[in-house]
Amino acid sequence: MPIYWLINMSFKTNTEILGGLSFFPQDFTLENYAKIFGDPTWYMGYVNSIIYVSMNMVISLLVALPAAYAFSRYKFVGDKHMFFWLLSNRMAPPAVFLLPFFQLYSSVGLFDTHIAVALAHCLFNVPLAVWILEGFMSGVPREIDETAYIDGYSFPKFFVRIFLPLIRSGIGVTAFFCFMFSWVELLLARTLTSVDAKPIGAIMTRTVSASGMDWGLLAAAGVLTIVPGILVIYFVRNHVAKGFALGRV
Repeated sequence: MPIYWLINMSFKTNTEILGGLSFFPQDFTLENYAKIFGDPTWYMGYVNSIIYVSMNMVISLLVALPAAYAFSRYKFVGDKHMFFWLLSNRMAPPAVFLLPFFQLYSSVGLFDTHIAVALAHCLFNVPLAVWILEGFMSGVPREIDETAYIDGYSFPKFFVRIFLPLIRSGIGVTAFFCFMFSWVELLLARTLTSVDAKPIGAIMTRTVSASGMDWGLLAAAGVLTIVPGILVIYFVRNHVAKGFALGRV
């Protein structure tokens, strides 16, 4: 019902929205969507969000894959404590890290850049990615590794050609959860950006003008914000289903 109502409002004028209850647009309009696609401030918000979310997914997977392999295949002093410490980072609220991130990025010149938000989200996504991938990797028999080494495979060749295809469901699940957190997270994304890399979530919070709240425009922006998530879920739906059945999800 909330999703339907959001779509319903996106095709209404503010006068109709504030005028009373109606289950269908009486004065159907596409003006709200036209404003978004015609104003660089709005559509660049979506572009910025997609850029730093994609960067975060790639960085998180590149870091988490070898780390998860090490946890699943090797035993070393303090491995369980380190594994728990990684996961405990995911439990901290983003507000805790606002000040150190802001001061650090301002000092090194990363403030208001896409990589700044992507790296900040890695603090939360990498531990989760390691935890999920380690569960999938532990389910792969060690004999596969040994057989590949006997056949003359180097580790990079074995890891890319043999091992990764075996855990592709885990990679899909991990990418989905990384996307989900990074796409909906607002506090860090809003604080660490100002103009050039401002995400759509931060732009949606600034729809108040002298004439009041532009409800139709805000509803249209909300509808378009849901679309990327729907597309991601559609393409990884099979991997997510297998992840819930087989992996650590």
